Amino acid sequence: MSFASETKVELTHLEVHPAHAKAELAAIIRMNGAISLYQGQMILNIQTENAAIARRIYTLLRDVYRVDSKLLVRRKMKLKKNNVYIVRITKRAQEILNDLSIMDNMSINPHIPKRLIDDKELRRSYLRGAFLATGSINNPESSRYHLEIYSNYEEHNEDLEKILNNNHFAAKSIERRSGYIVYIKEAEKIADFLAFIGATSARLKFENIRIVRDLRNSANRLVNCEMANLNKIAKAAAKQIQNIQYIDQEVGIDSMPEKLADMARARVERPDVSLSELGQYVSDGPISKSGVNHRLRKINEFAEKLQSKAIEKKSSSDFNKNAKNG
Repeated sequence: MSFASETKVELTHLEVHPAHAKAELAAIIRMNGAISLYQGQMILNIQTENAAIARRIYTLLRDVYRVDSKLLVRRKMKLKKNNVYIVRITKRAQEILNDLSIMDNMSINPHIPKRLIDDKELRRSYLRGAFLATGSINNPESSRYHLEIYSNYEEHNEDLEKILNNNHFAAKSIERRSGYIVYIKEAEKIADFLAFIGATSARLKFENIRIVRDLRNSANRLVNCEMANLNKIAKAAAKQIQNIQYIDQEVGIDSMPEKLADMARARVERPDVSLSELGQYVSDGPISKSGVNHRLRKINEFAEKLQSKAIEKKSSSDFNKNAKNG
């Protein structure tokens, strides 16, 4: 079972007061309901692919409205052949829709009622119903954090975004080809949202996975940083040794000042040690890392001067040779 499915199953086990049950139903029916007429009678079908949510809808309708709805099971024929669960109300459908402010007489109201927006506790239940209806959340072990709720109506999507941001969830909206989506990207905000709608266990699991993942990422960054530093040290040491060997070959190490010659020998003898450690092995040491770096820089400059003189000498020799031949 996916993390999103586990979260929804947890939410379906919450016991709620009738007023909160109505707020939850208002969201679910508004987002997953469909109206049809049969022999002059209004029929309300509420569809979901989650059996636990179907039972939740059936139970809330029975407890709050005392209606005897029907629970139907169909099988999808395209793509994923999951079961589709339909809660069907054939009596008092319009009465229920009017009571939940989904319909105003015979017209659909796309907005969330103001009384639900203004009441923090009812907002909590409405958002829980909205998440049960069309919400999804990425597994926190995946590469990114993402929670979203889908709406058919732009006005309803805007109201959802307003409710979420009134509770500081940093939600944003985007239009999709078939509707609208309000989403949350920040891990901490997603965890807060799960707690807000009552998914306590899911929130704890989300936080635990996130903490372990973040620690693992931090450890990987530290290892990568350490490896980069080691590579940098190795390249610098190789360059230093190359210059020292060039100096020794051309004029001898002892041609340098005594402290530089001493440092050159220490570096050749210990090619793998860091600058801090290298300062322990000179005759006038220990010296600081900056002191070691200063001497090695002077050695590099000494080698560069020798190389420049060699190039100048060769260029002058080539010029004289060409002039003589000419």
